Amino acid sequence: MKKTVAAALTAAAILGANGTSFAAANPFSDVPAGHWAYNSVAKLAAVGVVEGYGDGTYLGDRNITRYEMAQMIAKAMAKNPQGISKAELDRLVAEFRDELEALGVRVDNLEKYADKVTWHGKIEYTYHQFKQDPFNTGEKAKTTSNGYIFRLDPQAEINDHWTANARLDGEGDMSSDETTDVTLVRAWAEGNYDNFNIKLGKFEFYPENEAGLIWDTEISGAQLTFGNKWKFSVTGGRLEKDELQGAVNGMTVYDVTDAFSLTAPDIDTDPSTVVGLRIDYDETDKGFYGGAGWYYVKDDDFAWTKRSFVNQYYGGVFADDDEAKSAMKRYNKANLWTANLGYKFNEKAKLQGGYVKNTKADIENASWQAEFIYGDYDDASKKGQWSVWTGYRQFGSNATLVGTTEDDAMLGTRGWVIGAAWAPFKNIGVIAKYFNGRYITEGFDDKTGKAQKLFGRVEFFF
Repeated sequence: MKKTVAAALTAAAILGANGTSFAAANPFSDVPAGHWAYNSVAKLAAVGVVEGYGDGTYLGDRNITRYEMAQMIAKAMAKNPQGISKAELDRLVAEFRDELEALGVRVDNLEKYADKVTWHGKIEYTYHQFKQDPFNTGEKAKTTSNGYIFRLDPQAEINDHWTANARLDGEGDMSSDETTDVTLVRAWAEGNYDNFNIKLGKFEFYPENEAGLIWDTEISGAQLTFGNKWKFSVTGGRLEKDELQGAVNGMTVYDVTDAFSLTAPDIDTDPSTVVGLRIDYDETDKGFYGGAGWYYVKDDDFAWTKRSFVNQYYGGVFADDDEAKSAMKRYNKANLWTANLGYKFNEKAKLQGGYVKNTKADIENASWQAEFIYGDYDDASKKGQWSVWTGYRQFGSNATLVGTTEDDAMLGTRGWVIGAAWAPFKNIGVIAKYFNGRYITEGFDDKTGKAQKLFGRVEFFF
């Protein structure tokens, strides 16, 4: 099948040819300014898609071959033109696939321009079984929960360096057969350059080398990261209201007062302010990796991390709520210092640990963890992936502020964890974890209560 110079006009449309922007650049003597194809050919020539012939002419009235048309498409895509027409490009890439591959052009690379939005996600089913007794009363306090999450992670290409990203979650409770609406959990723009990354919006807050010791949540704000093996990052923003509260044994002050029929305090519902600085190093394949960081957090509910304030509140020292709120302003800050270190023995085996201290709190103000991991399970992208691990965790309620506490060790506890993950089929993973420990803070008889947890999950990636 033959194509005329109209095919060049199609390629020009893909490139976003307009008016007379490139009229002066037209090198073809046989295409006068009044010719119907003048502006389009000039545009293509300006960006090097159409080169003409040795005598300086472009024989616009002759038929061009499919091979020549494929050359135009390949050159246009190599220049990553702006204002691309998705529908036209889909059709052209499909039509000229054989010719493009004959030219040595990977159609996979071209199709990234044709489909500007990619969709990923997963469905996960999770089971929890808790055995907990925070105050060592001797009660079993066994509870179970099971539910599922449907998650979508769309990503849209903006240009060579920038993408628009989001995450949407819908949840369901298997025991009550109740579901939630799909909610927008994250939405951010991200720019990636050789040694620089920037995130703007509401994005994941999970410093990799901390492994969930302090943060495993979302933050609304900005994050700048510089470097390659050595990375320096600055994060600033806000956490959702009610995300942070002073706590003991994993229970907020509101939970504690409710459990013992005390007067409930006035809990602050404003968003929390967070500023963080980090430095991280990663050798990637083998050797040491780790990092250190500092986080400043401001939230009035941190007053409940100070024993003096708690004693004054329940001792009736404050005349009224206004006086109590005024006192809260003196204790509404957290300073968290953290250090993390790990060693990769090979591609499958690594030993890692971390420590964090909240220097502004005097109730459950420290957390640490150490674990050994062996295996290659990541996201079940290959059938047969597997991993096993064991470790010890201590999650102080006012140091692990919003960490990874849903999987094994609970907030306000310390103890041993073991776990395993396996991909029986591609994109399907099975995870099991068990935690056995005690609560950090002593109960009424100067002893700590027991805590156990069984966790299971099946996840389907797409």
